[in-house]
Amino acid sequence: MIGPGVPRDVPTVELTPIAPPQPQPQPQQHQGAPVGRGPLYVVGDVHGYLDELYEALAAQGLIDAHGHWAAGNARLWFLGDFTDRGPDGVGVIDLVMRLSAEAAAAGGYCKALMGNHELLLIGAKRFSDTPVNSGAGTASFQAAWLLNGGQRTDMERLEDHHLQWMSRLDAIAEEDGHLLVHSDTTAYLDYGDSIEAVNDAVTEALQRNDPDECWDLFRKFTKRFAFRDEDAGPVAVRELLQTYGGSRIVHGHSPIPYLLGEVGTEDADGEDGTPLVEGPHLYADGLALAMDGGVTMAGKLLVVQLPLAG
Repeated sequence: MIGPGVPRDVPTVELTPIAPPQPQPQPQQHQGAPVGRGPLYVVGDVHGYLDELYEALAAQGLIDAHGHWAAGNARLWFLGDFTDRGPDGVGVIDLVMRLSAEAAAAGGYCKALMGNHELLLIGAKRFSDTPVNSGAGTASFQAAWLLNGGQRTDMERLEDHHLQWMSRLDAIAEEDGHLLVHSDTTAYLDYGDSIEAVNDAVTEALQRNDPDECWDLFRKFTKRFAFRDEDAGPVAVRELLQTYGGSRIVHGHSPIPYLLGEVGTEDADGEDGTPLVEGPHLYADGLALAMDGGVTMAGKLLVVQLPLAG
């Protein structure tokens, strides 16, 4: 989670291990879900916090006490940023890949979007210290990855099948009128005027294996706060919705405390001046829903059913 106006090295908070998740009832069919399809859930940025992910998924009845899919035909979308900052990014990727297979076998599905940290990790693995045209002097994926929370244990455990899986992730999806993206940016418009076109363009760019092209992709999807301004924010959201469809954008990437402008202020209620995050943040005239609860800053890893109740 990096970008202009945001501290580049948000500290990782070491959390104590949690108890194994307890069995939860299966999620109920939401009245807004299409006939024959299960309820829709989204997961915000995980950043290697595997224990917290198990706990959050179990609390929604999506997995059982052993960490296996327990939600039948439910639909689950991860909004990207599985690795970096937290202790077990590769473990998170392994879990998402396994749940994808288990959900499909149960009649549901578990899918994931491409986050900027996936692009960063792919680049660090493929290109290491190869110089890239950063626009601000010489840079490399390896240096950027380490600066932004790259964990050497993740790099040591990263295998080809992890890279192949990450490099094929979609950048945008639409579910039940929700336009799902990772980043709160309009940079997606640079890659096509349809969901299919954008996803194809991102996949093809990664297949070309050009470090400068991958760096440009990473930097564009690292941009943030396009929807935060009171006047310009709703305009930016509507441009994306009019281009790609849907009636509301759901995104991760920018931690909710930063979107609220409360970090380090008297409005902060948590430890070390960090605001407490209880749920997603609806803003931009109700057109954007932020899902990054700031787990890397002692916030909350959010798993939420859509549409929001109430």
